[in-house]
Amino acid sequence: MQQRNGHHWKSSAACVLALAGALFFTHAAAATLAERWTTLRTEQPKLGIRDAARTLGVSEAELLATGIGTTATRLADTGHAPREIMRRALDLGKVLGLTRNENGVIEVTGVASRLPEAKQGDDGARDAEKEARELNIAGGYLGGPIDLRFHFAHWKHAFAVVQPGKDGTVSRSLQFFDAYGTAVHKVYLKDDTKVAVFDKLVADFRHPAQDGRLAVLAAPLKAADKPDASVDVKEFRQAWQEMTDVHQFNRIVAEFKLSREQALRLAPAGAARKVTPQAVRQLLEGASAKGIAIMAFLGNPGVTQIYSGKVGKVQEAGGYFNVLDPDFNLHLRDKAFRAGYVLQRAGVTSVEFYDDGGDLVVTFFGVRERGKPQPPAWIELASGLPKG
Repeated sequence: MQQRNGHHWKSSAACVLALAGALFFTHAAAATLAERWTTLRTEQPKLGIRDAARTLGVSEAELLATGIGTTATRLADTGHAPREIMRRALDLGKVLGLTRNENGVIEVTGVASRLPEAKQGDDGARDAEKEARELNIAGGYLGGPIDLRFHFAHWKHAFAVVQPGKDGTVSRSLQFFDAYGTAVHKVYLKDDTKVAVFDKLVADFRHPAQDGRLAVLAAPLKAADKPDASVDVKEFRQAWQEMTDVHQFNRIVAEFKLSREQALRLAPAGAARKVTPQAVRQLLEGASAKGIAIMAFLGNPGVTQIYSGKVGKVQEAGGYFNVLDPDFNLHLRDKAFRAGYVLQRAGVTSVEFYDDGGDLVVTFFGVRERGKPQPPAWIELASGLPKG
């Protein structure tokens, strides 16, 4: 018995030492990552955090987490916490909303709209129950300057970031990431009178663990397209032609188990005209020169952000083709674009651009009043884009 107890003690001690060693290694690795990032920023001061993370072989969320305790605070991530944080963010007033994917970034500054308050009594109770079921509604952000469509199932990690900004100012932001550590959406405070509101939000949603260790998953490989030969192309084309609203398109694509660009390749005759990848420049330059109001949709699996209005300054800079207006910035790495398409769906003309990986980067529509056709100037602009 004594020998067995002694052996048990030695085993326990070994486990404790091994655990301590593992923890030491984890902290050392984190410190090393922070040091490597510091070195990289010194060498390439204009390198963004997303590209820095790729260079260092980690996710953006892991890189951001090296600042916990100094510039970053980890926020709650269980249950519906990201959704509730975005609800509270409606109290921040004027903000900059930033959404990106691999080859595009959209930034819009403004005050997010709120949903109307639920009525009191039975109707109010029913409204509250309905919204509880609508897990992708965050109390607002529908229409208005900060116009977002949420898919909160893809939101996982959240941080509050406070760090020196430009011109000696302090930048305060809420930053959200998916389970793979890829950025989903960021909200930057633009109203200095709301700093206390921001601080209260951070305190209320502070995560109990502030050690910088994240359970980040490895991103899965992209699934191959379903073979065209196994698609009921006739039925798919009929479903396309029977669309009564452009919003039905995503449901049809899912129903036939197609990728989005595959659906365009199999579209009915005349419904999807291929244009050159660089046609995006002609589209934005034309919209700017002719004063054509557009809608730009740019997103990722977690959220889509929408801008509606005219565009002003357009130019190439920093490896991107850009719209650089006071309250609207759009950055498109169009050299990574593979194809563009002018689409006809439910009587509506739109233009979409896809990157080298076959992923949708950005979609454009002409702004129109509800129930009215799109402006002829938009139709003419889209129709005149060079064939691909």
